[in-house]
Amino acid sequence: MRIDEYQSYDATGLAGLIARGEVSADQVLDVTFEAIKEREPALGAVVALCEEQARAAVAGLLPGVLAGVPYLIKDLECDVAGMVTSNGSRLFAGAVAARDSTLVTRLRAAGVLIVGKTNTPEFGLGTSTESGLFGPAHNPWHRDRSTGGSSGGSAAAVAAGMVPVAHATDGGGSIRIPAACCGVFGLKPSRGRVTPGPEHGESWAGLAVAHAVTRTVRDSATLLDVTGTPEPGDPYHAPPPVGPYAAEVGADPGRLRIGLILAPVDADVAVDPECVRVAEEAAALCVALGHDVEPVTWPDTLTRPGEVIAPISAAHMARMVDLRLAELGRELQADDLDGATRLIVDKGRGLSLARYLAAIDKMHAIGRAVTRLTGRFDVLLTPTMAVVPPLLGELDPNRDPLAALRGMRGMAAFTSLFNVTGQPAMSVPLGHTSDGLPLGVQFAGRYGDETTLFRLAGQLEAAAPWAGTAGAVG
Repeated sequence: MRIDEYQSYDATGLAGLIARGEVSADQVLDVTFEAIKEREPALGAVVALCEEQARAAVAGLLPGVLAGVPYLIKDLECDVAGMVTSNGSRLFAGAVAARDSTLVTRLRAAGVLIVGKTNTPEFGLGTSTESGLFGPAHNPWHRDRSTGGSSGGSAAAVAAGMVPVAHATDGGGSIRIPAACCGVFGLKPSRGRVTPGPEHGESWAGLAVAHAVTRTVRDSATLLDVTGTPEPGDPYHAPPPVGPYAAEVGADPGRLRIGLILAPVDADVAVDPECVRVAEEAAALCVALGHDVEPVTWPDTLTRPGEVIAPISAAHMARMVDLRLAELGRELQADDLDGATRLIVDKGRGLSLARYLAAIDKMHAIGRAVTRLTGRFDVLLTPTMAVVPPLLGELDPNRDPLAALRGMRGMAAFTSLFNVTGQPAMSVPLGHTSDGLPLGVQFAGRYGDETTLFRLAGQLEAAAPWAGTAGAVG
């Protein structure tokens, strides 16, 4: 199998070839590692490989729905036994995982072959994948541009054709933002859909959830079928779907009521006209497909999602750092953390319990207000980001930490709300800037209703197919 042939298949297609005996899992691994080693030096997307483990796993390959499919794990709070879980941080650079996370266990049971780990900003803080530990991840479409964050390494690897699918997490847009920047599909599931076990009951008080970035909609649906069931002991879980998500891709979504929103809740964020244009073009496509699209605005009572996410994430990052320092038996040193992370950790350490609980209360109040709005619609449509993919360095956490933190607002202005509400939301690669950079369009569904999103995404993919991989890296 040649690299170009390998890149013409999605994960489902590769699994089919292997199941039919047209190619072996070993042959797929050969070309996977060849593609990674060819493309990686220019991109900074993959930070660790486990080639020996992957090849050993072929001998005991289970006959799962994705048997033999290569997969990269984001190097953030997702453990692969025997590999370092660095969380993009120098402080965790030596933290070798003793066992697999539940998500990894489920992927292995489906026959997935873990081949390595991808770049992430420290603790998943940034909306651009740039860290002092690994350096920046470069966008495969334009190497001087950001991949987005925090799942930027995964999105770049998929867009560049290293793997067809890769693990991603989302606490404020970290699946959808990189998907938009790199021209791939990224769905953030409902709160509680994918377990963070066995170590955690929830992540960032329920703001964050794990899933994947993929080139095709059907791969995303299949992966969620594999990983999207509760684990005993989970504090809560999303309502189960009526049937497999993979069966919904290609099903008629019916005539949907779609609310079009072109301004973010954060009134201080200006939306780039190119982002507005692509969202309006997506709305026109939805109308052409038979859906009803109605312009709408956010409820007046909503507050900025950052007022919820900032204190909750700061508190959790501070605790993460302090637990690691206790494990190491020392105090925090000047070079342990990136500049922007240090600011957030310091804020988290000084956060009062009253302030944290107020953020939790506000999270639920926002969820109720947005739920009343989404009760009128099947889906909400917005730009994925308020800005085009920025130049690398603009959000460097060490060059100007305060500027990096401020710059996150434009990238997460539309995505972060749905982390607060817990609703499923997806970035669909339906457009480009005038100079060829990918731009995504976000669709958000009702809580627990990934089914409608997969049906709509499948319809959009058939009507306006997007590129499988980025062009030659340049």
